Amino acid sequence: MRREFLSLFLLTLVLPAAQTTAKSPAASKPVAPAAVDKAYLQSIWDGWTAADLDKQGQFYAQGSGHLFFDVAPLKYTSWDDYKAGVAPSLKDAPRVTYTLNDDIQIHPEGKVTWVEGTLEMGGTTPQGQKESIPLRWTAVLKQQDGRWVIVHEHVSAPAEPPAQQ
Repeated sequence: MRREFLSLFLLTLVLPAAQTTAKSPAASKPVAPAAVDKAYLQSIWDGWTAADLDKQGQFYAQGSGHLFFDVAPLKYTSWDDYKAGVAPSLKDAPRVTYTLNDDIQIHPEGKVTWVEGTLEMGGTTPQGQKESIPLRWTAVLKQQDGRWVIVHEHVSAPAEPPAQQ
């Protein structure tokens, strides 16, 4: 994470200088990478709804050195750890859905984008009662091999549900 922050910091110093240098006509048309948008972010959460961890892995950076904070336990240090940790809870869990709220914020910075906002986790209890739990979500995505993958994620639930309005 420190290396990525340092890279992002250095990028903010280098980009303004690079933009002031003369460019050839061919260099003035950079190929823009596909941007992270709300639809893509929702597809990440739709993957959790499907509970297919093999497919869900496409949204996460592979290998060690990536921290993922879920509601519990404290942390996972790789996608493999994350997958192994949540697999037992998904096996017999009732189906839940995740819906991003309108407060989602997307902050693109070159090959890194961070997102933050809230979402609703909804489902039906074994007794047939519909339930909804608000969640907070922050994620850092990095473009790797032409795809946006999560390199860091934090998901949490408030200690107490917000008061109904």
